[in-house]
Amino acid sequence: MQPQNYWLGLPKSLVWGFIAVAIFMSGDGFEMAFLSKHITDMGFSPSQSALVFTFYGLAAALAAWCSGVVAELITPQKAMRIGFILWVVMHALFMWFGLGMQNYVLIVLFYGIRGLAYPLFIYSFVMLLVQTVPKARLSGAMGWFWAMYSIGIGVVGSYLPSFTIPAFGERGTLWFAIVWVLAGGLLALFSLNRIKADTTKVNLSTKEKMAELSKAVTILFTNKNILMACIIRIINTISLFGFAVIMPLLFVGRLGFTISEWLQIWAVFFFVTIFTNILWGILGDYIGWIRQVRWFGCLGCAISSLAFYYIPVYAGHNLWMAMIPAIMLGITVAAFVPMTAVFPALEPEHQGAAISIFNLSAGLSNFVAPAIASLVLPFFDIIGVVWTYTGLYLFAGVLTLIIKVEQPKRVRAVAAKPVNSVDGVPSETA
Repeated sequence: MQPQNYWLGLPKSLVWGFIAVAIFMSGDGFEMAFLSKHITDMGFSPSQSALVFTFYGLAAALAAWCSGVVAELITPQKAMRIGFILWVVMHALFMWFGLGMQNYVLIVLFYGIRGLAYPLFIYSFVMLLVQTVPKARLSGAMGWFWAMYSIGIGVVGSYLPSFTIPAFGERGTLWFAIVWVLAGGLLALFSLNRIKADTTKVNLSTKEKMAELSKAVTILFTNKNILMACIIRIINTISLFGFAVIMPLLFVGRLGFTISEWLQIWAVFFFVTIFTNILWGILGDYIGWIRQVRWFGCLGCAISSLAFYYIPVYAGHNLWMAMIPAIMLGITVAAFVPMTAVFPALEPEHQGAAISIFNLSAGLSNFVAPAIASLVLPFFDIIGVVWTYTGLYLFAGVLTLIIKVEQPKRVRAVAAKPVNSVDGVPSETA
């Protein structure tokens, strides 16, 4: 690990890398609010539009899964460079030959391949953090990473198109996205160039590199702690992805809220996570990674999930009361931030593979949450989905009592003292 100076958990030598992630993800998120409708407006069916995003999602999941190991084998900076160039090239081809020629096959092809790019860029930066930030400070650094991610895709990427579409149109906005991605990619390229990454595995033979890549699969079955951590990470964001599907049915369909009011409620949730990601990242290094996940993440999200249903149901069409559970969820869902530090700590000899499993878990959460909703809704309605999510958070809390994580202590004097393997902090602070 190289020496670092910190400000509220932020490694100062990497600050431009964090900003680059926010800028890059702003450009990547431009199309989220309107691309599906734009494709149908061109004359394609809703199912054809959905298929475009299905291929994109599969490509993104694959890239996320492999990115940790790939970054470790070729260095994170090179992996970020590949992701950056791939995004720009594929987006230009998507615009020129896909949308420009209204060719459905090329739309699917180029947009799908572009799905490989952003996970390779941002998760390779995560690997750089793992390699350069001391483990005792990694949770705080990851809090900043997720804050920058939220600012990019959740704030700038969502709101800026509402101004650019009236000014430049939808196609103009999609072209404008390249400007942001170019800015973020070039900033990362030059600002991180002198950061010394771990090159231990760069010079491995092809056979050895393939064996290392396979670790992104096998450690799920050889390390039970990684498997439990994977389950906990999947459960982490089921409310985030699931409530986006079911809560409009409740708020708009039954309680009389307008679409705009619902979007304001959901925007408050994302806005809160910008600050709570940083806060919980810093606190996790002090009070214990797993302890924080258990009491504030698992139990907190269980309570927040129930509040998201019962408070508006009993308060009725009251926008300010409906903001309360959104704020609660924004506070508690971010308490899982230390999980990013947990994975490499569980596999110190194969950190790239561990980060790949973390990324896979995040992708599976995006799939599992709406899948649960689609299965439960026909039989137990919205309240059944909410209680299912609540039960899963409590189950994740039980897993935190079993998982064993050795968390480095911030105070050097206690480095040799015994570690409480359940809470993942030195025994005198457990």
